[in-house]
Amino acid sequence: MHVARTIAISLFICQLVALNPLCAAEPQPQSLPLIVKEDFENGAKRWQPTDVKKPSWKVIHDGDNHVFRVTGKSDYTPPVRSPHSIAWLKDVVVSDFELTARIKSTNSTAGAHRDLCLFWGRQDPSHFYYVHIAKKADPHANQIFIVNGKPRKAITKKTSKGTPWDDKWHQVKIVRRVKDGTIEVYFDDMKTPHMTAQDKTFAWGQVGIGTFDDHGNWDDIELHGTIVKPPAK
Repeated sequence: MHVARTIAISLFICQLVALNPLCAAEPQPQSLPLIVKEDFENGAKRWQPTDVKKPSWKVIHDGDNHVFRVTGKSDYTPPVRSPHSIAWLKDVVVSDFELTARIKSTNSTAGAHRDLCLFWGRQDPSHFYYVHIAKKADPHANQIFIVNGKPRKAITKKTSKGTPWDDKWHQVKIVRRVKDGTIEVYFDDMKTPHMTAQDKTFAWGQVGIGTFDDHGNWDDIELHGTIVKPPAK
């Protein structure tokens, strides 16, 4: 009886003056300002594809909606082994960020390496991070990678057995916190990460979307984050 009464009084005091640390408010996720909201209804002028001679990106109709489509492996040859088909968001460089998008894989015959990718931390064509979201995990698929002047290297701390691709739209989210190196990738479930990594190599860079050599559709992209100015070279 006395214990219950003591707890009740303590909770009441907490509500009034917040003196008891056990009653402190639960920390809230960092609130980052909205930088870009993209639905491709007015084209894709904000985006710079890697290909030049054989364009593999185009805005198409999906019902009454417009989406950005990557049609397959582009003619771009990266400096080191890494994805071929990328569209980089122009003129925006961020440190901490949260990137969300709706994505649809459209290659049901691709097998275990059926993929779409998201990119961030781009310094130049051979220095960036990306996540390869694939049907089945192996050392080169369904992993978080760093491209650091040499062929991509998996840095994943936690991955899944694979990504349940079908012909439907899915929601994806990337969370990046530079201070502690946090990288979290979410797929449909926005509470439990699909993959995680921790790396501090690149503290800023461009973000992008694409695929290693596959095809699919993108829509409703939102980038919240902290805009930074790249250091002078």
